[in-house]
Amino acid sequence: MLMNKSITDVFFDLDHTLWDFDRNSELAFSRLFKSHQIKLQLSEFIKVYEPINFEYWKLYRENLVTKQELRRGRFRDAFLPFGISFSMEELDAMAVTYIDELPKDNYLLEGAIEILEYLNPRYQLHIITNGFAEVQALKLQNSRISHFFNTVTSSEEVGLKKPHPVIFETALDKASVPPHRSIMIGDTFEADILGAEKVGMHTLFYNYRKVIVPDTYSVVNHLYEIKTHL
Repeated sequence: MLMNKSITDVFFDLDHTLWDFDRNSELAFSRLFKSHQIKLQLSEFIKVYEPINFEYWKLYRENLVTKQELRRGRFRDAFLPFGISFSMEELDAMAVTYIDELPKDNYLLEGAIEILEYLNPRYQLHIITNGFAEVQALKLQNSRISHFFNTVTSSEEVGLKKPHPVIFETALDKASVPPHRSIMIGDTFEADILGAEKVGMHTLFYNYRKVIVPDTYSVVNHLYEIKTHL
């Protein structure tokens, strides 16, 4: 189903929507394990870490943990089931290594380049991200997609995180576009879709995690499917 023909601007989330966070994160962890001499099977750790990381980001969006608590806590909690514990200093050192390593591999999700090349001549493209500003800028640059986007708005820049309306309003102001002429595409239903809906933007949910959402929302399961909506 084609969206409203009045749409002129498309806003994307970055992680898990365009940038293949899971693949790049696993590669970063492989180097972290080597540099910090962690004797643990990476695949088993990742199975434990990923849902913990997801929950910590939810807490971070809700201002229930700080940036530092997120960086420490997700590591501490993921190692505990393996009977491994670290001091705060060690956790902080690993957090720094991980953040340094994360933008070094920049695999994009299947179809990301193709959909950006399709949309670029037709719409103004933008990014709205809750990710840490210094890392997100490197991801865009190193993955060679920064040139597609007219504006990038981060939660750290605004001081508030999606789904708070102010981050969407700030992004709309930067793009000089009203909400009814804009659409938000993202993988986190609460943060990206419900947040954008509250300020009057159109929405398209990229169902990366294959969750069930109300059938009143437009959903794609693959980035290629965006072409059927825009």
